[in-house]
Amino acid sequence: MTTKDFFTHPLGIAASAAGATLLWGSAFPFIKLSYIRLDIKPEEMGEQMLFAGYRFLLAGLLILVMFLLLKRNMKFRPETTKSLLKIGLFQTFLQYVLFYIGLSYSTGIQGSIIAGTTSFFQILLAHFLYPDDRMSRLKVAGLMVGFTGVIFANWPNGDYEISFGIGEILLMGAMMAGAYGNILAKQGSGKMEVIYLTAYQMILGSLGLIAIGAFSVGLAPFDFDLKSGLMLLYLAFLSAAGFILWNNIMKYNQVGKVSLYLFLVPVFGVMLSALLLDEPLHYFIIAGLILVVTGIVLVNRPARKRNSLPAK
Repeated sequence: MTTKDFFTHPLGIAASAAGATLLWGSAFPFIKLSYIRLDIKPEEMGEQMLFAGYRFLLAGLLILVMFLLLKRNMKFRPETTKSLLKIGLFQTFLQYVLFYIGLSYSTGIQGSIIAGTTSFFQILLAHFLYPDDRMSRLKVAGLMVGFTGVIFANWPNGDYEISFGIGEILLMGAMMAGAYGNILAKQGSGKMEVIYLTAYQMILGSLGLIAIGAFSVGLAPFDFDLKSGLMLLYLAFLSAAGFILWNNIMKYNQVGKVSLYLFLVPVFGVMLSALLLDEPLHYFIIAGLILVVTGIVLVNRPARKRNSLPAK
């Protein structure tokens, strides 16, 4: 069986998509566990940035080494610097400045559910950036359902007080930055191979994160032991492996055919956060998760042209 045969077979698509989304979903509890293991507190932003920088530098290097071993040309091309810096600014640097700080103030479950809003922000941005990718009634319905789910997920005690603080606001900002970074990456992929683009934008973005952390707390403030070291390596691995799996799925299949699998990211994130972090799963969290998943499914379903809303 060839690579193409595997990634176009229904079972191969399902297994690969589930594997990629499981890896991405596991990032939420593992970041929280790393904070606990390394004693990184919410107010210690320098340490958070440095840890994030370590992760994405390792992830980018893992992709480079893996494809160099496969005899792929991964030599840096100076003419791509401007595009890579722009993509890395949003997709790695800005997204994870906001994400790592936000997650330190929030829970793994809430972070997982809010992560589902990346699809929603991407739909909104595409409406204004691409004349042929306008909003439809189905997409509007999906956005409304999805954001309602975020509100439910932040109603933790079942009372009338929504727990939507600085952590959740920063996480929403991270998803907006990531959504715009994805659009920039899509544009950049017309000039660069996706593997090359992703590896180098991760490395460039990570250098910014490391610079902030090093300026604040130095280059090596952590006392790594075997467990915390393996957590860091796993976080780097999941970024690299998740990308490689998803890239192959996207390469051999239509976008609409596989994008629905993205709803598994918040599902896996919530399940693993509840299991590994012992975070409570109350009714409002479950209702919020169901609504966010429903919203992701709706915005990724193809709509008829007659349902398209006019440009504004």
